[in-house]
Amino acid sequence: MTPAQLIAKWKNNPLSERAGSQPFFLDLCSMLGVDPPNDPDSYCFERGATRTGAGHGWADVWKRSHFGWENKGPGGDLSGALRQLMTYALALDNPPLLVVSNREITQIHTHFTGTPSETYTIRLEDVGTPENLQRLRWLFTDPEKFRPGRTVLDITKDAAGRFADIAQSMTERGHDPAKVAHFLIQSLFCMFAEDIGLLPKKLFERVIAKRQGDPAKLAVSLAEMFQAMRTGGDFLLEDIAYFNGGLFEHVEVLELIPGEIEALLAASRMDWSAIEPSILGTLFERGLDPKIRAPLGANYTDPGTIMKLVRPVVVEPLEREWEAAKGRIAPLVEKYHAGGKGSQKAGQDAQALFLGYLERLKNFRVLDPACGSGNFLYLALRALKDLEHRANLDAEALGLHRQLTIETSPDNVRGIEINAYAAELARVTVWIGEIQWMLKHGYDCRRNPILARLDHIENRDALLNADCTEAEWPVVDVIVGNPPFLGDKRMRSELGAEMTAKIRACYEGRVPGGADLVLYWFEKARDQIKAKRCEAAGLVATNSIRGGANRKVLDRIVESTRIFEAWSDEPWVNEGAAVRVSLVCFGGRAGAALDGRCVREVHADLTAADGGQPSSGDLTTAKALTENEGTAFLGIQKTGPFDIPGELARQWLRFPNPHGRSNSEVVKPWFNGLDITRRNRDFWIIDFGVDMKQDEAALYEAPFGYAKEYVQPTRVGKREARTNEQWWIFQWARPKMRAAVREIPRFIVTPEVSKHRVFAWVHHPIVPDKNLTVIARQDDTTFGVLHSRVHELWALRLGTSLEDRPRYTPTTTFETFPFPAGMTPADTAAGAPTSPQSEAIAAAARRLNALRENWLNPTEWVERILEVVPGFPDRIIPKSGHEAELKKRTLTNLYNLRPAWLDSAHKALDAAVAAAYGWTDYTPDMPDDEILRRLLALNLERTNASPRTT
Repeated sequence: MTPAQLIAKWKNNPLSERAGSQPFFLDLCSMLGVDPPNDPDSYCFERGATRTGAGHGWADVWKRSHFGWENKGPGGDLSGALRQLMTYALALDNPPLLVVSNREITQIHTHFTGTPSETYTIRLEDVGTPENLQRLRWLFTDPEKFRPGRTVLDITKDAAGRFADIAQSMTERGHDPAKVAHFLIQSLFCMFAEDIGLLPKKLFERVIAKRQGDPAKLAVSLAEMFQAMRTGGDFLLEDIAYFNGGLFEHVEVLELIPGEIEALLAASRMDWSAIEPSILGTLFERGLDPKIRAPLGANYTDPGTIMKLVRPVVVEPLEREWEAAKGRIAPLVEKYHAGGKGSQKAGQDAQALFLGYLERLKNFRVLDPACGSGNFLYLALRALKDLEHRANLDAEALGLHRQLTIETSPDNVRGIEINAYAAELARVTVWIGEIQWMLKHGYDCRRNPILARLDHIENRDALLNADCTEAEWPVVDVIVGNPPFLGDKRMRSELGAEMTAKIRACYEGRVPGGADLVLYWFEKARDQIKAKRCEAAGLVATNSIRGGANRKVLDRIVESTRIFEAWSDEPWVNEGAAVRVSLVCFGGRAGAALDGRCVREVHADLTAADGGQPSSGDLTTAKALTENEGTAFLGIQKTGPFDIPGELARQWLRFPNPHGRSNSEVVKPWFNGLDITRRNRDFWIIDFGVDMKQDEAALYEAPFGYAKEYVQPTRVGKREARTNEQWWIFQWARPKMRAAVREIPRFIVTPEVSKHRVFAWVHHPIVPDKNLTVIARQDDTTFGVLHSRVHELWALRLGTSLEDRPRYTPTTTFETFPFPAGMTPADTAAGAPTSPQSEAIAAAARRLNALRENWLNPTEWVERILEVVPGFPDRIIPKSGHEAELKKRTLTNLYNLRPAWLDSAHKALDAAVAAAYGWTDYTPDMPDDEILRRLLALNLERTNASPRTT
């Protein structure tokens, strides 16, 4: 087909959008001599139609790494078509070109990462010109030809340089630097707003050009324009939207001289829609603040380096949450589409899981307590919005209803910044980043006002209050940031001796006197995590953090929590100068990585515990083993004050009841994790079982009366029927757990979270709490396998963690663990195994437990007293004079000390367990990753799975 034939066929063609789109595209391919769509995986019509379930895909035509193409009928709205392509660009693998066409007009929009967008318009009647034919062929053959010559980083540096020149000129003329900065920041935002269409086209530029020869009138006109933006209204016969957000709360336009006006006009003629928020604030701060004015050349921290902190702290945990949610959503959607009983509820449950994740993102809070001009805040917000957008697309692909807008917003970020220039720039950076992201992805930005107030980006000291007390940080989910780099000596010269002394006095005992200033932020972040006011933190420090006085702060971090990712020696830019830094992520997160590789542990000196050892393999491929099912359970969750002190319980055990039965049937000893890791607290619990009727429960007069007085008020009115109506029954009474332990005299427990992975025996009728995992076995062999190094390594790597305490779960930790052959839970269900290997493990386990019990409760220090009710475990009480000594005898303290006898007993147990696996080459020096590699291979063998290759 020739261009003339194409024009003749399609000019004024009445075919509708649906009827004409594909024939027009095929004719275009014929005219250009290129292949038509021919591969659903790389070049096709209606990409994504089968996934969205709507009969219409993410794009009418798609060619991988080339373009996404959306058609409209003759005269159709191309801007709406472009918004759709922008919304689905992520699902289309972010093609470099977005093409929209209504057959009369075809527009090519560049979409290359890191460059401004450029638009090429081709009218149908001009399709045959050599220039347009070449551009259309490049679409199919060489999209790189469209890549803009300048990057957004180039544009941003140029813009910052122009503003720096204006700021320097104005301050040299005697203007207050704060007023200069405020005026120029307002001007900066106006230039951005007019270039993205939030202000009438080129309004700011037109005002400057019109008043260029009259500085006084220019000042008046700009003031009137800023006032209109503050409230919304009219200016120069133009409708001005309501902006405010605090940026235009105070208006004071300074009179400019001709050279400054000329420079401002030149700046306004740039394309401000493409400025890069991640470096915008840093470069402008250097230009606007005379105290830190520095060269604006190539030295700035690139966004990719900052993301080395933002990804592990903000992004990756939320990505894992979404992957888990998708895993639960998919079968529910499948059930919904299958129809039948329960299908409607399945659909509702699937949608609820999706909406719950969106709510999680909406409420996720990120704090940068030294936010500077906002680059960390912007990148964190962008990451949250990317996560929400991806979840929307994934949910739609699964068949759910996606939301029509994006709820993550500047409200997700919090900032503290002592420098007033930087704090205002941080707000503008976040505003611009938010608006850019929304428009780039096809969403409208907020209105009335366009700018939300960002009072939560605070201009104050992050370390001290005015009265020299410690400053408080807000409760958030995570902390990220780049605190100031000042060494011990520079602190005095930069902050002054008096302020330095005040900071050190406030943090005495927590931060050594010779530590760098940045370490005070590390200590505060550590304290926030310890106080559960934050989950994790990722901060930048000079690489000197690894030694000397600085290291002591990292020692405190490792003692109270853990470093889960670190980069020990990275390039960074500080106030325009290149430096070497360490990036440290710490808090309650699983796994560990150092310098981009997985390790067992990151030490306080930012070295790895097992650097250079063979990889353990991808443990995420481990599957639950059927032989382990029905063995490990969570303890009960009471939800209400069912627990009582032992003194009261013993009184009740002596009380009679109307039906002649003992209160011991419903009043029992109660253990939670503290009773295992510390000492028995002598708490008991009122336990009416799993289904006791209220009338029957009332016959246990004293316990029921107590529950009615103290438990019922906390349960009635709750939304869940079980909590509300059966208020005398635990929220989760765990009938399966009870059934599993009912016929055995003892069972194994381990705390859900604890510093050391310890296991202990619990005897009937003790009731285990929800923060204990119950293993329903009574044999010493199972106890020994669980308490071996082999299982501990597996539990550490496959469990999660809370602060510095690994979390043990019945599912990911226990059910995936491959026991030695013949000793699996399925084998021990009928009784203790009797093979020589199992008996060797049992003997070592009995010895370990006996030694431990003798240390915890030495006969010289304790006496055992029979409980009030026969069959209940004896009470262990300290002998006179030994109370304080006995209080220190806890499992946590024992494993902190790890005396030689304990280490020897564990090594003997480890050797017996290794022998049961047939590991004749085992020694205590065998690398952890080698043990894990073997366990993973055994797990995959038993599940008939294959290891994941990389």
